[in-house]
Amino acid sequence: MSAIENLAANADLRRRIIFTLAILAIYRIGVHVPTPGVNSAVLSEFFKSQGGGIFGVFNLFSGGALERFSVFALGIMPYISSSIIFQLLTSVVPYLEALQKEGEPGRKKINQYTRYGTVVLALIQGYGISSFLKYSNFQGQSFVLSPQVGFLPFEVMTIITLTAGTCFIMWLGEQITERGIGNGASLIIFSGIAAGIPSGTYHTYKMVMSGQMNFGLAIGLLVFMIAIISLVIFLEVGQRRVPVQYSQRGAGRQPMGAPSSHLPLKLNFSGVIPPIFASSLLMFPSLIGQFLPADKMSGFQAALRHDGVIYNVLFVALIVFFTFFYVQIQFKPDDVADNLKKYGGFVPGIRAGKPTAEYLQKVIDRLSVGGAIYLSVICVLPTLLISSMNIQFYFGGTSLIILVGVALDTTQQIQSYLITQKYEGFMRGAKVRSRRVRI
Repeated sequence: MSAIENLAANADLRRRIIFTLAILAIYRIGVHVPTPGVNSAVLSEFFKSQGGGIFGVFNLFSGGALERFSVFALGIMPYISSSIIFQLLTSVVPYLEALQKEGEPGRKKINQYTRYGTVVLALIQGYGISSFLKYSNFQGQSFVLSPQVGFLPFEVMTIITLTAGTCFIMWLGEQITERGIGNGASLIIFSGIAAGIPSGTYHTYKMVMSGQMNFGLAIGLLVFMIAIISLVIFLEVGQRRVPVQYSQRGAGRQPMGAPSSHLPLKLNFSGVIPPIFASSLLMFPSLIGQFLPADKMSGFQAALRHDGVIYNVLFVALIVFFTFFYVQIQFKPDDVADNLKKYGGFVPGIRAGKPTAEYLQKVIDRLSVGGAIYLSVICVLPTLLISSMNIQFYFGGTSLIILVGVALDTTQQIQSYLITQKYEGFMRGAKVRSRRVRI
């Protein structure tokens, strides 16, 4: 009740939340707008015939837009892929590295390059999908209603439509980040996954009622998911608190009591970034592999199956890589050690300066190892277990981590915003009077 009262009393935060919900509603409406010239009924039957696999995962991340082949069929994944590319290039290209060090102007320039990269990737992916639709069929029925859409060829219209849809989603995400609450791209992925929960639950209910799934198995699956969610919440909020003390001296250079504090380092410092990045990199090669002729590329298709060994090995390797890569670019032990030394802080038993930086690097490396193992197990194990049970339920470990992680991050941002607003309001109401010293 106190949280609701705080939200009701804070007009600015209330506007931000309403704005975020309105943007997400616009996104969900766009998911149902069909792409011109596509036979949606045949395409939907084609996706159902594939069972699940990579199509189910891609459809889940796009919020059902791929199955309907709406204007948002590509989703926000081209933007995520472009962000990955430029984050990697920032570490190896001196020009981009210099831009990043310039502060806000440099970051805006890199964001601009990221948008250009998003358009290029969307054009390439749109061309590949449009070509597949035009020259393929399902059970003798074409995916394309007409080779011409108005005065434009089908491929050109599809490429323009899908690219425009991706750019619009990218713009929606940036609007949420700037004027709403939370990270826009993560919330869009969150809303797409959450939108599939009711239909997935209803589908499982029908399977239990029709006898296709044992009731005990359904209860066991529910308990297993609750346990996984509880474990994710426990580990996401887990942190290593490095003790920090600050030296002070009183009058006459007499030592005073040193106040103590701590430096919180999260177990999963990178959050949901590694699973999202790894999924986006593996999604399109796997999707292309499913489109290749089965008689010629059956081995390639089998290797890139969502529950295949090679796919999951690559998935784990990418999760580990992005876990360490994100920590490397976000946490700078040298800067933290310099700031501690500047303000008189030190880690007990560790000398200030370079030894402190080395100690913090050692601590964060150990935490990253634990975080990478945790993410890999949670992302891969539930998916393999569900696939082994032949359950058409697409909410695997990756989806659960994204749902829980984004929800926790957004909640923390709301709490931080409330604390900041209260502090600013207190400072505005305070009156500081100067004292006159009489000699």
